[in-house]
Amino acid sequence: MNYLIGSKDIEKDFDILFKKYPEIRKCLPLLIAVREKEIKLIDEGEKLKYNFTNIDDIDLLKRFMRKTGLFDLISQHLINNIVDYATGIEVGLGSNGRKNRGGHLMEKIVQGYIEKAGFIKDKNYYKEMYLVDIEKKWDIDLSALSNKGKTAKRFDYVVKTDNMIYAFETNFYSSSGSKLNETARSYKTLALESKNIIGFIFIWITDGLGWKGAKSNLEETFDVLDTIYNLKELDNGALSKLLV
Repeated sequence: MNYLIGSKDIEKDFDILFKKYPEIRKCLPLLIAVREKEIKLIDEGEKLKYNFTNIDDIDLLKRFMRKTGLFDLISQHLINNIVDYATGIEVGLGSNGRKNRGGHLMEKIVQGYIEKAGFIKDKNYYKEMYLVDIEKKWDIDLSALSNKGKTAKRFDYVVKTDNMIYAFETNFYSSSGSKLNETARSYKTLALESKNIIGFIFIWITDGLGWKGAKSNLEETFDVLDTIYNLKELDNGALSKLLV
């Protein structure tokens, strides 16, 4: 599957790869964090059934890859090594169960977009960084976010440019629930607290159908935080335009 990374014509190259190695179909569910080998879904009103053990309809497989965004992730180098990517998903599935599945996948995807924007891990972007470490590394006062040092806040990613520190939170919600409302309220507070910190910008990247049932809470945060993005906006180059 790594053969497809960076492909200029990924659908044609997928045809070639599948004809030579049809067993690649078995790994496709894992790439969207699903262990089941049979997936039923509705696409544009049409009911579809995928059995990844023996499916040989290449057009249907390409439709799956296209609609789930896997073709884009692979061809645009948002996944740099499919083996490592799949291993990371397996670890997330095994240690955190179903409830955190989307979150781990979302982190991987966002990391790909950060790297696509030209940033290098542990050089000018960092994963899972605490407030206290940000303060020490770049000599910035973030006490407004930590209740004067009483809260051990950690961001999923931190990007450093010449002029700014960008702190990211990422999540994905496939279903509704109280967690979405708590998250929206928490990030609204974080947005307000960070607004007057010079040289620091808070970014929230979130997506998922779960937000359909929590629109009002999301809207409250949207009113005070300009830097909320979904995956479609990242596809359209939002990070490359923002991170300067």
